[in-house]
Amino acid sequence: MKAIFLISIFFFSTTLFSQKKVMKKFETNLQEIEISTSGLDDFVIENSTSNFIEITLFTENPNEQHILFNTENDFIQLGFVIEELQSEETIFTKFITKRLQRAAVVVKIPKGKKVTIFGENINIESKNYQGSLAVFIDEGIVKFNEVQSETSIKLYEGSIYAMVKNVNIDVTSNIGKIKVDDKLHEKTYQNKLENSHKNFTVTSLKANIYLTTQKTQ
Repeated sequence: MKAIFLISIFFFSTTLFSQKKVMKKFETNLQEIEISTSGLDDFVIENSTSNFIEITLFTENPNEQHILFNTENDFIQLGFVIEELQSEETIFTKFITKRLQRAAVVVKIPKGKKVTIFGENINIESKNYQGSLAVFIDEGIVKFNEVQSETSIKLYEGSIYAMVKNVNIDVTSNIGKIKVDDKLHEKTYQNKLENSHKNFTVTSLKANIYLTTQKTQ
């Protein structure tokens, strides 16, 4: 019998200065996590300092917000439900801006887990997360303070910023700009290292890619 340990131990919601915060915290022995960023503007992933996955949702929308999680085929699924405002003012606001919800999430995950992030128009930042990371989004800004493990990105349009020290690099952007340190490259850039098992791969049609290798002069 397969043992799965998954316990939700903390849920908290508060509103402060027109910004609402919802928190959830749980522990699991499952190693793979899939996250849907639908409804969010910004997403940040960090290393947890404990064995718990900690999720904090911030939004200016006073309506109900929910953090959802489920186990499916030996991996965890995370998602978010953010109810839209339906007043006349909101309808007008929708007409003039795409960012109605002003919703952001910070997720802290124990090191070593494999994380896959899905989304449409979303900004994503990895604050040195030490685990395998895959990002599949249509459009947005993706930032890596420093690539720590196997990392793969598929992005149609937007910008990617990453520090890729001692990492194998394989990036493609058919139309976008590729800049490594201070040098521009057209369409593709590859750099294979003999002593590195970390891979950073990007596949994009129109994204601009800016990489820093911190090469020693």
